[in-house]
Amino acid sequence: MKTISPFAIVTAIAICITTHAFSEETLRLASGEWPPYISQHLEHQGTVTRVVTEAFALGGIKVHYGYFPWSRSYEFAKTGVWDGTLVWFDTPERRKLFYISDPVIDIKYVFFHVKDYKFDWNTIDDLAGIKIDGTLKYNYGEDFKVAEESGKIEVKRVASDVQNFKKLLRGRIDIFPNEIATGYAMLRQHFTPEQVKLFTHHPKPVRADPHHVLLSRKVERNQKILKIFNIGLEQLRVSGKVEQYLNEPGKH
Repeated sequence: MKTISPFAIVTAIAICITTHAFSEETLRLASGEWPPYISQHLEHQGTVTRVVTEAFALGGIKVHYGYFPWSRSYEFAKTGVWDGTLVWFDTPERRKLFYISDPVIDIKYVFFHVKDYKFDWNTIDDLAGIKIDGTLKYNYGEDFKVAEESGKIEVKRVASDVQNFKKLLRGRIDIFPNEIATGYAMLRQHFTPEQVKLFTHHPKPVRADPHHVLLSRKVERNQKILKIFNIGLEQLRVSGKVEQYLNEPGKH
């Protein structure tokens, strides 16, 4: 019978311990592309991703990101195929499926329009008779949803945000709701500098809500991981780094 040397045993134990430690310290988060907040093509993988990465790092946790269509990212996290996903609205339905972090960023959806179109609004009632487009499966807030479903406002839905910006430019619609920073990042990516100058937005938000990291309830350690993240996020917030990262120029 062949004997195993003490060195081989120690080596095997060390490998097991290292592997276990790595698995305990690495978190896998799924996401879609959402520049300037989240993108595999940006520095730090986006401003929100930087906040999330550093908040976890303060607790000794390394994050690996996977990029997929948004619906697939959500399903991967919901079923525990991936540990979690970022970043999403908090809803009662999601609380049944996920451990939901403290707010990472407040997101504001506003109405974009071309500068030549004089637009002002205060309540949803003011939108009656205006040509509005939305993007399929996007939620622009409860007031907007109720008005759309009741027929108080008429909203056409198309497949992409870029398509809606093109319709604005051609004068086929009057207004289009989108997140402020995301909207301007999209304009810079898909339109010429001269065309970008033709767009503006109304300052009043149609929806303003915090976004959160969602960690799957299917993953046993996630409840503990969430507490670690929230502590790190608060440390970053108190230090001023959250505000700094989210507003840092030149990163979009």
